[in-house]
Amino acid sequence: MIQLPKPFFFEGGSQAVILLHAYASNSNDVRLIGHFLQKQGYTVLGPMFTGHGTGEPTDILTKGSPDAWWHDTQQAIQFLRDRKYEKICIFGLSLGGIFAMRALEEDATLLGGGSFSSPIITSQKNHLTPEFIRLAQATYKYMKLDDETQQQRLNWLTVHLPVQLTQINQFAGMVAGDLNKISQATFVAQGGQDELIDSQKVYELKDALINSQVNFHYYQDAGHVITVNKAHHQLEQDLTAYLKQIFN
Repeated sequence: MIQLPKPFFFEGGSQAVILLHAYASNSNDVRLIGHFLQKQGYTVLGPMFTGHGTGEPTDILTKGSPDAWWHDTQQAIQFLRDRKYEKICIFGLSLGGIFAMRALEEDATLLGGGSFSSPIITSQKNHLTPEFIRLAQATYKYMKLDDETQQQRLNWLTVHLPVQLTQINQFAGMVAGDLNKISQATFVAQGGQDELIDSQKVYELKDALINSQVNFHYYQDAGHVITVNKAHHQLEQDLTAYLKQIFN
C-alpha cells in the first residue's frame, strides 16, 4: 500500500506560519522545516495544493490550476484565522513562493513571508518539463504500471504540461508586476546551484520589492529544494532570525 503524503498542522504558540510546497510535489517538501519551526514555538500549517500528493501525476494537470492553488492559499490563511491566529507569516518553495508573494500583495494584515527558490521573475532557462516527466516516470514505476499504460500517461503529460506551465508563468508575471504592493518585510532565499530555475533571477526579484525591507539569502552551493538539501540548516537559522524580528 502506497503511503500518500498528507497536509500537516503542527500546533505551537500563537504565532503562525504557512508553508506552501513546490510544483509536482507535496507537503513533504516543507515538513522538515515545519517540524523545526514548531520546536521554536510556532504553529505551522503545510497545506497541499489541489491535484498534488495523490500518487497520480496527471491529477496536477486535470484537477490543479493557478486559480485552484490561489484558492488553496486563501483557504490556508482562513483556516488559521478561523482558529483565532492573528499573527501569520506565509512562505513558499518554488511554485509555493509565487502564491505566498501573491498573498502578501493582496493581504496587508499578513505580518510577513517570502519565497524559497521561486520563479516569480520568469525565465526561458528552466528545466521543469523534463523534471516533471522524470518524477512521473518514477511514480509510475513505483506503482508497477504496465509499460503501455505508463507510456500513454507520459505521452499525455508531455502534450498537456506546457499549457499548465504557461498558465503558471502568466500568474507569476501578474505577481511580479504587483511586487511594489508588498510593504511587509520579506524573506527571499535562493540556491546558487539551482538545477530547475535560473538562480540569477532572484536578484531581479529582490530589486522589484521596492517598498519592502528584503531579508535576502543566497546559498551559493545549494540546489533547488533548499528546504531539505544542504542549505536547510542555514535556511532554518536565517528564517528563525527573520521571524523573531517580524513577530516581536
